[in-house]
Amino acid sequence: MPRSRGPRLVPPLLLLLLLLPEALSTAAGQASAKSKRPKEPGENKIKPANKRGKPTLAPGKDRDSVASIPKASSIMMQVMEKGRFQKPAATLSLTAGQTLELRCKGNKVGWSYPEYLDTFKDSRLSVKQHDRYGQLVLVNASAADTGEYSCWLQICTGYVCRKDDAKAGATYIFFTEKGELFVPSPNYFGVVYLNPDREAVVPCRVTVPSAKVTLHREFPAKQIQSNGSIVYDMKRGFVYLHPQPEHQGVVYCRAEAHGAPQISIKYQLLYVEVPSGPPSTTIVASSNQVSGGDDITVLCTVLGEPDVEVEFRWIYPGLKDERPVTIQDTWRLVSRGLAHTTRLSQSILTLQDFETIDAGYYMCTAQNLHGQTTVATTVQFL
Repeated sequence: MPRSRGPRLVPPLLLLLLLLPEALSTAAGQASAKSKRPKEPGENKIKPANKRGKPTLAPGKDRDSVASIPKASSIMMQVMEKGRFQKPAATLSLTAGQTLELRCKGNKVGWSYPEYLDTFKDSRLSVKQHDRYGQLVLVNASAADTGEYSCWLQICTGYVCRKDDAKAGATYIFFTEKGELFVPSPNYFGVVYLNPDREAVVPCRVTVPSAKVTLHREFPAKQIQSNGSIVYDMKRGFVYLHPQPEHQGVVYCRAEAHGAPQISIKYQLLYVEVPSGPPSTTIVASSNQVSGGDDITVLCTVLGEPDVEVEFRWIYPGLKDERPVTIQDTWRLVSRGLAHTTRLSQSILTLQDFETIDAGYYMCTAQNLHGQTTVATTVQFL
């Protein structure tokens, strides 16, 4: 009698293979159903990590306005040893005795450098224009050469040239020299005018950027503290932002670097309260009625700012006939009270042996950087 067999057992691996298609089909259906459901706001959004996007623009600015802003690029290069070039930093510290060579790109370059190099026509300085660049060379540099050196491209139309601010370069150079903490001055005593409507500077500049500089009053002897109205700028000196009458007096600066102190020259601070503008001019003759053969003088006077120069010009009856006259211009500082100093400028016209052709109007024109003023007086023949 045959033996009955029980139910056949399916191996686990075979069972998994048989059920896998059905599971995949069910999962796909569920995923399909899920994909048809509308997403909630912010769902399934993945923020990329460390992804660099374009910078956002500030409110009120579009891309065109940002792109249209020109980027200023320095055209200055410093010539180093062995013909190497590098862009100079905003400030440089070089040792005295070296040769400085700067070049600026362009077929017409303008230059600016410490003023005294021009004032004294220093032969150590050479400025040349080449086909593609301008060149400045300063040999055997000294502490007195400390200051700003700048260049700019000039755009010319005919004989008229203008400065291109977008193509320029500048660097402030400290030339350190043993025993010279302050930039040497050609004078032994300086005068600083304190005007209430503009800054005043005590120009004790240093040659060592790390030097500690203080300001002192000679009498009564004391240190003047830097505060909101007096600040120190190593490229300019001590700046009086709002000069006052009480700032008058004699002052000096003291610098210290590496334990070696040094004193600057002295500066006389004078307070000025003369309004800026064309010259305030007066004219007067020694006599308005002159007999033949007499001598006359005509005086033209201006009271103005102490540091503003005045130039005089004369027109008189005998000018066309080349009558012999003597004209002498002078100026001096005048104290008007304890707190006011003005500049007295005068021009004196002297005429000898008065004749009929000398009778008429004597006109004096005084001119300063703010404008000019013309005054006149008449001289009659008796």
